[in-house]
Amino acid sequence: MKKVLIVCGNGLGSSFMVEIAAKKILKELGIEAEVSHTDLATSKTEKADLYIGSHELMVNLADGKRNVVGMRNLLNKDELRQALVDHLRGE
Repeated sequence: MKKVLIVCGNGLGSSFMVEIAAKKILKELGIEAEVSHTDLATSKTEKADLYIGSHELMVNLADGKRNVVGMRNLLNKDELRQALVDHLRGE
C-alpha cells in the first residue's frame, strides 16, 4: 500500500486538515493509501511514497530521491485531488 505524508511547519492544524481531505479524495477515487501528517523535521526521517505540503516547505524535502508535491494552496481540494491522481493513480 502506498504511503502519503502531509507535511507542514509544525505538523499540527493545516496538515491534519489536509490529511482528512486527502483520505476523503482517495476514497472517492478508489485509491488505497495510508495517509498521515507530520512536521517538516520529522518528515525528513520518514519514508513515504508521496510527500505533500506547501511549495515553500517542500523545497526542503526535494532531494531528487523523494516524490514531493509543493502545493500553492494547501486547502484547495482540486489542487490536492490533482496531486493525488497524478502521483498515485495507476501505480
